[in-house]
Amino acid sequence: MTQTTGDNPMKNPFSLEGKVAIVTGGSKGIGLSIAHHLAAMGAKVAIASRKIEACEAAAQEIRDAGGEAMAVACNISRRDECEALVAKTHDTWGRLDIFVANAAVNPVYGPLADLTDEAFNKVMTSNVHSAIWFANAAMPHMAEAGGGAFIIVSSIGGLRGSATLGAYGISKTADVGVTRSLAVEWGPKNITVNCIMPGLIKTDFARALWENDSLRDDRIARTPVRRLGAPEDIGGVATFLAGPSARFITGEVIVVDGGTTIVGP
Repeated sequence: MTQTTGDNPMKNPFSLEGKVAIVTGGSKGIGLSIAHHLAAMGAKVAIASRKIEACEAAAQEIRDAGGEAMAVACNISRRDECEALVAKTHDTWGRLDIFVANAAVNPVYGPLADLTDEAFNKVMTSNVHSAIWFANAAMPHMAEAGGGAFIIVSSIGGLRGSATLGAYGISKTADVGVTRSLAVEWGPKNITVNCIMPGLIKTDFARALWENDSLRDDRIARTPVRRLGAPEDIGGVATFLAGPSARFITGEVIVVDGGTTIVGP
């Protein structure tokens, strides 16, 4: 909707018309919500995950709603596939403006004392190194287009210690360092880089946590808004960071957890 102030038209401050976006892990949960939100604001969206069938279904949802989307298979632990995702999107639509690095893995549950080198390397490659691969492939295209937004979806696990999710938490802390370094490097090219740290969101990825009755009830009791998060709670935040209203925000971490991390003992 267009608003006017006197004789000066003011366009939708959240419009993404004409923009092209990539969302990894975009076939379900937080990623799917982000893809829908971006498309609703006018962006063309490439949805990526390991399973092309799931990506196709998600892209069709957006097309059915009147948006434009395509599906691309991508395993974020493989550099060649990461680079191919960026290349295909740019080749298809001729530009790239927004990248949301949302996909992540968590193959281990237990103390760091039991963590194998293989498992740690898998976590760090997928959750941290892939963001650097994506940035190196995507940002030159963004610079060519006059600027853009790169968003990393982390977790409040990066702010806390854990006796069982240590490797995952370490990778999510590292995401903050990647965010800030990329923000400094690419800011002169009018590219913003920001990080979202969701709390416990009701997704398949976090199912083991929210299906545990005692853990879920304890988390809700210690969260000021008294509920778990939903994917839609993250989609709007990512879309804000991708748009014109956030062009002076970069290198920042936005915690979206219903207040969980502000509560004292």
